[in-house]
This record gives sequence, C-alpha cells and structure tokens, in this order.
Amino acid sequence: MSGAGRRLGVTVLCGVAGAGLALFGVTRTWAVEVTSRPGLPDLRTVRTGADVAPWVIGLALVALAGGGALFATRGVLRRVLGALLAVAGAGVTAAAIAGRAGLHVGSAGAGGTLWPVVCAAGGLLIVAGGWLALRHGHEWPGMSARYERRPREATAADRPVDDGRPVDNRAAWDALDRGDDPTAG
Repeated sequence: MSGAGRRLGVTVLCGVAGAGLALFGVTRTWAVEVTSRPGLPDLRTVRTGADVAPWVIGLALVALAGGGALFATRGVLRRVLGALLAVAGAGVTAAAIAGRAGLHVGSAGAGGTLWPVVCAAGGLLIVAGGWLALRHGHEWPGMSARYERRPREATAADRPVDDGRPVDNRAAWDALDRGDDPTAG
C-alpha cells in the first residue's frame, strides 16, 4: 500500500473510530439524580448523554457515513466531505462539553466525567480525520476504475434492423413453452 493509501486508511479509521467512541460515550450514564421521598424509596433519574445532547447521535452517524464515503469519493468532493466531517466532529465535541458543563453529576460517580470525555475525544478524532481529508484528500487514490461504468460503442450488430415488417415474437414464445433455452447457442 502506498503512503497516500495508508493516509486514506488512517483518515477513515479516525472518522469511524471517533464516531464509534462518540456513539458509545453518548449512550452511557452521565448523571444520576437522586430525589429523597419521605416514607418512599428514593427516586433515581438516570440521564445519558443522549438525554443531555441528543444531536450528538446524529452528528456521529454523519461522521460514520462520511468516513465510509471517503473511499468512494475523490478530488474536490473528498475535500468538501473532509470539511463536513471536521464540522460534525467539532459539533460532537462542543455538544459533549456543553452537555457536561450544565449537568450536576449526582451519584453517577466517575462515569459522569468519563463518558463526556470519551464523547469529546471521539469528536476530536472526527475533526482530525476531517482535517486530514480536507488537507490531503485530493492526493489520495480513488476507487478502482473497474467499478465505474464506461459506455461502449454501438456496433452494427447492436442496432435493430428495420425492414418495415412487423416483428413476430410467437416463435420465441413457442420455444419457451416447449422448454427450449433461448440463450443456448
């Protein structure tokens, strides 16, 4: 694998791993609020990162799809996709920080700090991958040309012969009814 291909792989890995970290971190418990009730058991309200900042899931899914789309694009489109990934990663990071800043952790323990940090770190990985794609994306190889459809030139055999007579398809249908294979040469 060439150096450019390796950098493409690292960039895609940054985007996908960052999205995975952000999705994992945002679905964990960020806060547990305990409300005392006299004569009744305490009321526990669990809040996940998705409760605090629900848009993080959408941004992380955009980053996940964008990481895979880096393979299918090339040139300017890949650089635009890199900018979109960097913006999505910055949104994930900002949402994790803002969600944690206004949150009283309560009895969530270390998870109240750990999971927002994991989510923000995932956002930073997405930003790094987006920045690499924005900066170097035009230098990376694209998908193999064998996956692209190329029009072929029409030959005389491809053009139907129009001699003015109506076409009779009855013989072909009769052959199918008999069980003959019309594709057999």
